Amino acid sequence: MYGPDGESVGRVRDAVVVVRDSPRPPRVLGLVVELANRRRIFVPMLRVTGIEPGAITLNTGSVSLRRLHMRAGEALVLGQIVGTRVHVRDPDVPAPDGAGPSAGTQGVEATVVDVGIEQTRTRDWVVHRVAVRLRAGRSRLGRRGGTEVVDAASVTGFTMGALSGADHEVAMVMAQYEDLRAADIANALRELPAERRLRLAAAFDDEKLADILQELPDDDQSEVIGYLPLRRAADVLEAMDPDDAADLLGELPVRQREELLAVMDPEDSGTVRTLLTYSPDTAGGMMTPEPIIVDPTTTVAECLARARNPDITPAAASLVFVVRPPTATPTGRYLGCVHLQRLLREPPAELVGGVLDNQLPHLRPEEPLSAVTRYFAAYNLVCGPVIDSEQHLLGAVTVDDVLDHLLPDDWREEEDMPR
Repeated sequence: MYGPDGESVGRVRDAVVVVRDSPRPPRVLGLVVELANRRRIFVPMLRVTGIEPGAITLNTGSVSLRRLHMRAGEALVLGQIVGTRVHVRDPDVPAPDGAGPSAGTQGVEATVVDVGIEQTRTRDWVVHRVAVRLRAGRSRLGRRGGTEVVDAASVTGFTMGALSGADHEVAMVMAQYEDLRAADIANALRELPAERRLRLAAAFDDEKLADILQELPDDDQSEVIGYLPLRRAADVLEAMDPDDAADLLGELPVRQREELLAVMDPEDSGTVRTLLTYSPDTAGGMMTPEPIIVDPTTTVAECLARARNPDITPAAASLVFVVRPPTATPTGRYLGCVHLQRLLREPPAELVGGVLDNQLPHLRPEEPLSAVTRYFAAYNLVCGPVIDSEQHLLGAVTVDDVLDHLLPDDWREEEDMPR
């Protein structure tokens, strides 16, 4: 999308239409535009002066940066209409199984795969053509289940009830999320109606949904987990970082929490139960029990290989913790840590036991958020060890966990949140 002087405004991701109860086709209200910072905004169609292949031009380069919010009676073309089951009555569309009267007489069931819009004499934009995939019979080209392009007036089923309850072809809609980060997908899902949001969330695989859940507000997390079947919800919780899973479970009613913990793998549920014993605003409640932990005979090369693991966040990879066996938390005696920058300066064959930082102060699990915050500020850290009274490593707190607790509960929903 471009302004009148050719300046880039953003990328069009969807269109917003108002669904009318009358036979008239949906009216296009505006476009969903993704800015360079990933924020999605609404641009009214009155601002559009031209639509060409590969480019949409506006009559102004000044647009409102307020985040998109859907209203009652509004729907997203890609997010809701595409994939909807509809009824087509068109004389040029063959009847089911290619026999008998045409679809113009008895109609045929189909699924929407795309729409075309045009501007009317009154300057309104409406859906005027609809591409549908036939659910039975043959297309004019003879392919079973082929695609037909029909006039929007011959299509019925564009109602809010149908859109919210239809069995959509979810994969078609999810294609637009393939290249987005989990935080951006979470933001896009929040803009959808509740029923649509839950259907799409459930369509992601366990690992991806776990990442997305960790970026959603608490209420939305609880809603998604409650929507999933019990076994599936437990699998997703197992895929989450243990501290995030504990935070989510801590927001649920006790009965629901215990049901989920009972279904989870005993090793995963045991870790989460331990975290739930700490207050959420303490070092123990914020820590992850799975930082990078090695024994003193580990080489620098092995430590760097562990730090390269893409499943470990940059903050957690900034420190390698060295302990006496066992290395699973709670570990043997804590010996010290090695900073990632130090590892980069040492020979690969060097043992980490010889390059330890054993002077760095550590956190106690009961220390409050205020003490954890001062700790990170005082020592310029993004990760810090949590040690019990017997010098066992329990886990590590990272700066992102601290920020989650410092910011307001609704910080993910703020209009001016940078992205």
